[in-house]
Amino acid sequence: MKSVLVRLNEYQLQMTPAESEVVQYILHHPEKAAELSVHELSARAFSSSATIVRMCRRLGFDGYKELRRSLQYELAVRKQSEMEKRDEVSREDSLEQMVDKITYKNIVSLEETKNLVDLPVLQKCVDLMCVARNICLFGIGSSLCVARDAYLKFLRLDKACVLNDDWHSQLLQARNMRPEDVGLFISYSGQTEELIKCAEAVKKSGAKMILITRFAASALSDLADYNLYVAANESLFRNGAMSSRISQLNMIDILYTAYANTDYERSMARLCATHIEKPNYKNAKEVKRYAGTE
Repeated sequence: MKSVLVRLNEYQLQMTPAESEVVQYILHHPEKAAELSVHELSARAFSSSATIVRMCRRLGFDGYKELRRSLQYELAVRKQSEMEKRDEVSREDSLEQMVDKITYKNIVSLEETKNLVDLPVLQKCVDLMCVARNICLFGIGSSLCVARDAYLKFLRLDKACVLNDDWHSQLLQARNMRPEDVGLFISYSGQTEELIKCAEAVKKSGAKMILITRFAASALSDLADYNLYVAANESLFRNGAMSSRISQLNMIDILYTAYANTDYERSMARLCATHIEKPNYKNAKEVKRYAGTE
């Protein structure tokens, strides 16, 4: 089921003036909105039925009826949750409370990301990676950690992939791409200047571009051929990119698993071949010998 409230929250950055009242009414009065017909909602939000229907389609729904059903389902699910666990971490919280709140926020981000998945788009991304000569990975800061995770995963499957840690190398990587390559970009904001320059270089090369990002219009999402959206429930420590990073890693896991499943037998063979056995140490002396510290 598609998440209405998540999509509307992100959509605020790109909504038209005519849609503004509708979006704000649904976000501030979701229970009331879930019971209204399109004509009743247009009257409450001082808008037109046609504007509402167009907005629903921009959000990925077939029409107002699907949005309303999805909203009713979402509200029912949220009522079953322990809403107090959504509170921000406060200075007075005990260690146990912090564990509960952070864990719960990550769980919510994963569930909301699942509701943002567009299966046809996801399938096209997997198909694109299957035929690509190289998967070129791009990310800065915490997104670079996610890109590195993707690199290790595809490396195990013997899929040609490239990742450079510094931005200048990523830009060179983008300029050297060919039309048969695919660029996989990771940026929650979609506004990272360094990645925008890399994306422009990728487009000039003729290669396709996949972006893992938040559900909102951005410079990178406009450049991307395919957008895979993730959600986040960030706390006061937004600069730590906590739940957004979890959502991005989850999307990488989905892409990797779907890719591996396209050729299951070969993938299993590669995973077995690249499995690195851990030494079976019998005592501390053997550990030192293996580490070269004896």
